[in-house]
Amino acid sequence: MLTDAAVRAAKPATKPYRLTDARGLYVQVTASGGKLWRMRYEFGGKEKLLSFGPYPEVTLAEARDRQTAAKQLLRQGRDPSAEKRLRRAAGLSASATTFEAVARDWHSRNTPSWTERHTGDVLTSLERDVFPILGTLPVTDITPPMVLNILRTIEARPAIETARRVRQRVSAVFVYSIASGICQTDPAAIVKGAMAPLIKGRQPAIIELEPAREILLQAEATPAHPVTKLALRFLALTAVRPGEIRGAAWAEFEQLDGVEPTWRIPAPRMKMKHEHVVPLSRQSVAVLRAVRSLTGRGPLVFPNARHAHRPMSENALGYLLNRAGYHNRHVPHGWRSTFSTIMNERYRQDRQVIDLMLAHASKDKTESAYNRAAYMPRRRELAQEWSDLLLQNSADAASLVEGRRRG
Repeated sequence: MLTDAAVRAAKPATKPYRLTDARGLYVQVTASGGKLWRMRYEFGGKEKLLSFGPYPEVTLAEARDRQTAAKQLLRQGRDPSAEKRLRRAAGLSASATTFEAVARDWHSRNTPSWTERHTGDVLTSLERDVFPILGTLPVTDITPPMVLNILRTIEARPAIETARRVRQRVSAVFVYSIASGICQTDPAAIVKGAMAPLIKGRQPAIIELEPAREILLQAEATPAHPVTKLALRFLALTAVRPGEIRGAAWAEFEQLDGVEPTWRIPAPRMKMKHEHVVPLSRQSVAVLRAVRSLTGRGPLVFPNARHAHRPMSENALGYLLNRAGYHNRHVPHGWRSTFSTIMNERYRQDRQVIDLMLAHASKDKTESAYNRAAYMPRRRELAQEWSDLLLQNSADAASLVEGRRRG
């Protein structure tokens, strides 16, 4: 076995010579004093050579790591020299074939076609759940059990839908790797059938007024960060999608001290890619005033508790509802069903207006384009009516700032 000292001390001779290590790895010492790492191996019944680069740019330890990776390719029936040519043709170095490097390249290439919110969600999920475990591994070293272990950890939180989204994203990275000639299999595709089943159907939601009021009372009495409690109340009052709450920026709000306070959600942050205008009730404005004392110095209304420049965790509101006793009974997205059911039962003639408040896409494209900003006076009336109904006998939003925090 070679040592680093032996390689370093090797002197040139009149003819090139070798310093052998093990399993076919050696250093070729040239007549001019150069030292080049080589590996001798057989493939398809023929002896071949694989170059790893010059010493000391490539250390002994690094050469052995590359030898190990090459041996693994051989066990898979793949020619290391051919794989190296494919990587070179794709413009990828050996260091660029780790899962994190490939994933970030895949992410950057897809960013132009994604919304800002989706772009952030994808990268955050990979940085939180995948990179700490798989990030430094070459994609060729990652096996289905490794991927499944990550997904089952997410499922145990419990976050079954998140686990499925992460699997899809990891699989997309491997598909990109295969297309780039870096690997040949997608271990994330194989594990799909081993994941926890997702119960299909509508998301759990309580759709009666009194129990809906009780949800907020129980959640707001549960120890949690005040920003999370205020975000949950604001979600219930506005009936927007949870992701739109997480990404809410102070710059999107208008006339908070005026007679027509409004939240104008830009098109890139909306599911249907159309700007959505949300008339705000007095209670919604009160939530914003309360949370401004906590987050008003930053760009986001409901930021992450640890990183003020990042949105709140996608699981924060769901965890609060779970701790309040509503696991599998009511989810954050369920507030849309609650609002729709209760308000449609009370105001059947306003079905079209209520759909607009929910930013539902109209099947009639002409009508959708014409009515996008229509019925605003009635939408404002219904928003206030809903807030009055839901928060009857509830404490003022300002009291949530000083409420019990989670220990």
